[in-house]
Amino acid sequence: MTAQTFNINIDGYWRDQNKSGIPNHSGVYFVYDASYDSNKDTVTLHKIIYIGEAGKVRERIYGHEKFDDWLKHVRSGNELCFSTGYVEATYRERVEAAYIFEHKPPENDEYKDSFPFDTTTVVSSGKTVLINTKLTVYRT
Repeated sequence: MTAQTFNINIDGYWRDQNKSGIPNHSGVYFVYDASYDSNKDTVTLHKIIYIGEAGKVRERIYGHEKFDDWLKHVRSGNELCFSTGYVEATYRERVEAAYIFEHKPPENDEYKDSFPFDTTTVVSSGKTVLINTKLTVYRT
């Protein structure tokens, strides 16, 4: 592998009760602690809880074994919220690892302290609240 740049458009936000609307594409996904204002129909994100990757993102979120662990990070009155970005299957793990290494979400274990890929730059656009819009990670 060589140094590579990935441009990821992040779509979202889907509240837990609306997660059936999450695209079922290949990509990365972000899990947040969020609050919903029904008067303004807006979501406010408070922190990234988990970052993952999957061949079918919606199916993965629905059946995720860490779902109950994610809920432990949601403050009273808040709820889970999700966003996702399309990534080709070949590069999903590399992009996921770069996001995890940069953001260090509490429910991720792998890639928080090491990055086993060549230099990777991820440029994120779209729904990027709490996500660094340009990050470069080096092999550690």
